[in-house]
Amino acid sequence: MIGGPDRGPRLTFSSQNPRLEETLKSIPILLLVLLMLLSVSAAQNSPARTDVYHVHFATAAPGKAVQLADSFKTPLPNDPMPGHTIVLRHNYGDAWDYVVIQHMGTKATVEATPSAIPSSVRDLYAWHNDTYANGPSWAEFTRAMGIGDQASKTSGSEYVVSVYRAVPAHRDQLEKMLSATPQPGAAGNVIMQHLEGGPWNYLSIVRFSSWHDLATSETNDAAQMSKNQGPWFDMRDHTSFHNDTLADRIVP
Repeated sequence: MIGGPDRGPRLTFSSQNPRLEETLKSIPILLLVLLMLLSVSAAQNSPARTDVYHVHFATAAPGKAVQLADSFKTPLPNDPMPGHTIVLRHNYGDAWDYVVIQHMGTKATVEATPSAIPSSVRDLYAWHNDTYANGPSWAEFTRAMGIGDQASKTSGSEYVVSVYRAVPAHRDQLEKMLSATPQPGAAGNVIMQHLEGGPWNYLSIVRFSSWHDLATSETNDAAQMSKNQGPWFDMRDHTSFHNDTLADRIVP
C-alpha cells in the first residue's frame, strides 16, 4: 500500500553488496572519462586557430561593383602572403557586396603609415570595415574552402558567411555550439574568432559544393525546426546578434 512498509528488495552499501558498492563508486569516474572524450571530439571537429586573418567587408559605390571586384584580384604590394586570399560575393543576406579574407601568417602588425592604396581604388567604396581574427592554418583553410589545388573543381561552391555576437557570459557556449559537427551536406567549415575590429565575436564560413547541397541541408533544418528543436533554437540561447549571407566565390 502507498505509504506503508517497504515492499520489494532494498539497496544497501554494506559488505553484503560489495559489487554494487564498487559499481556505484565508479560512476563519477566513468562520467568524467565520457566528458573528456566529448571534449576531445569537439576539439577534433574544430581545428586549432593558429593563424591570423584580415577580414574585410566592403560595399561598392553606386555603379562601381565590377571595378571594386577587379581591384581585389590584384594583390597589394605590401601583402604579407601574396595569393593567400579568398573573395566571396554577396548573393542574399547582409548589406555588404564582398568579403575579402586574407591570410596574414601567425602574426600581424599595424603601422602608423597608411597602406599605399590609390585614390582610384578608394573611390570605388561606399563603405567597408576591417577585423583581425584568428583561424586555422592556411592548409586547413584552403582544404575547407575548396581553394588551392581544388579551386578549378569547386567553382560552383556556395558559401554561408555568418557573424555572431554572444550573449554576455555565453561566449564559451556559443563557441562550443559553432564548433560542433558541421551541417549535414557541408563540404567544409571554418570558424574564426575576433581579435580586433568589428562588433562580432565569431565568423563562420560553411561551404557547400552546390546550390542543391545547400537546399538539401536547409530542408533538413526546416524539418527539425518544425519539431521545435535543432541548431536554430540552440543558437538563440547564446547569441545577442547574428546575420547570415549566401555568397559565391570570385577569387581564386
